[in-house]
Amino acid sequence: MMVTNVLKTYQHHLHHNDKQHQLSLPKKKFVTYAVYALIAVALLYLFVDTATPPAAASSTTTKPSSLAARPPWIQQLPPAPPPLSTISPPPYQGQAAADNNDETLLIVSTTTAAPPPPCDYSDGEWVPDARTPLYNGTTCGAIKDDGRSCTANGRADTGYVYWRWQPRACDLPAFSAAAFLRWLRNRHMAFVGDSLARNQAESLVCLLSSASPPELVHRSADGRFRRWLFRDHNATVSIFWSPFLLKGVEKSERDGVRYNQVFLDAFDERWMSQLGAIDAAVLSAGHWFRIPSVYHEGGRVVGCHGCDAAEFNHTAVAEISFFSVFRDAVRRTLAEATRWHHEQQHSGAGVKLVAMTTFSPSHFEGQWNEGAPCKKNADTELGYNETEMRKIVVEAVEEASSSCSSSSTMRFAAVDVTALANLRPDGHPGPYMRKNPFAAGNTGGRPVQHDCLHWCMPGPVDTFNQILLQTILR
Repeated sequence: MMVTNVLKTYQHHLHHNDKQHQLSLPKKKFVTYAVYALIAVALLYLFVDTATPPAAASSTTTKPSSLAARPPWIQQLPPAPPPLSTISPPPYQGQAAADNNDETLLIVSTTTAAPPPPCDYSDGEWVPDARTPLYNGTTCGAIKDDGRSCTANGRADTGYVYWRWQPRACDLPAFSAAAFLRWLRNRHMAFVGDSLARNQAESLVCLLSSASPPELVHRSADGRFRRWLFRDHNATVSIFWSPFLLKGVEKSERDGVRYNQVFLDAFDERWMSQLGAIDAAVLSAGHWFRIPSVYHEGGRVVGCHGCDAAEFNHTAVAEISFFSVFRDAVRRTLAEATRWHHEQQHSGAGVKLVAMTTFSPSHFEGQWNEGAPCKKNADTELGYNETEMRKIVVEAVEEASSSCSSSSTMRFAAVDVTALANLRPDGHPGPYMRKNPFAAGNTGGRPVQHDCLHWCMPGPVDTFNQILLQTILR
């Protein structure tokens, strides 16, 4: 409309040429009026146009949970996962922005959404996965002649390896040996704890061997202390046997030791003394705490778990919950790692990451020492013991993390695998903890022993390291 008025005004001047200075419109003024007119048209188009913007493309996530795809060892279908949340776009701010200056417009346009919270890998389900594992019982030298190499020991069914863990609210990327080795270059990662720590360490070595050959550079006589070197990356992975994390002596009926002896005020120097040479420690413990034990502190017996008072000359000995002792051992261990780091951080050497794998349940259908087989079906809910053992680790890690200052280079993390491990009774070696267990002459007239605690390799334990890698990179 402004353009129309300008043109009419100009024509009016052309018709009334009685005064020469009013007949012609200077070119500079005409250009100025035209620019004003175009600005007006642009503003009208911006604020009056009612066209609706196209809807944002919706993203869908394939949910493989169906009755047909449900793992055969799970009897009851778990609750359907909630729909994945989507980030809503910010409210339309065009009118408000128009009421402000250009600087405000710039600020609004550059505002970004807050980063999403870390993924909860503990909540999810097992879904079919046709991909071939990165290794097997014959390609990985770390598990040759090992009780976890199930296929090499004669297990014929291989369906247990074709499942992957799918978190409900996010994705768990496939394990990348190359990415892990890049992070591990010039570093030393130590797995500390019981035989499940060893199981996880062997899994990692096998996974990494798909990208780089490992060299076994140290092995103790009993195999409980081992160290591998990936020379191409100057990367080291080691195993330290320490089932209590603290100083202790394991129960051994063969040696006449009926109870574990745990010293609550002393650390296991077999690994604690090596903290200066360790960059990352992955702890895993729990099962040995459930075995009858005697507890020492200050040079005297302060209690026991599941012991016979007759062995203490009928002296009253306090019964102490193994939950309490496990909690104390984990807290003391994490606190000592923190203290050591603070004292040595000026040198730049030593442990900077402590991750602890949560409790991994066993699946014996009866007493393990009486030849009990593994359960055929999984319990969809965690038992009380498993829940408490997991909770102790998660809370202790959170406490240790909160105690670190914002400037500290020390990190603590929980590798939360309890729920996913609980759903996989099929992933244990069972009778295939030894080669050809049912062959004539192998049983010796005794029931075939089953291993329903450790994990076949490859198998569910590889997922532990899949989560560990994402924990490291986070």
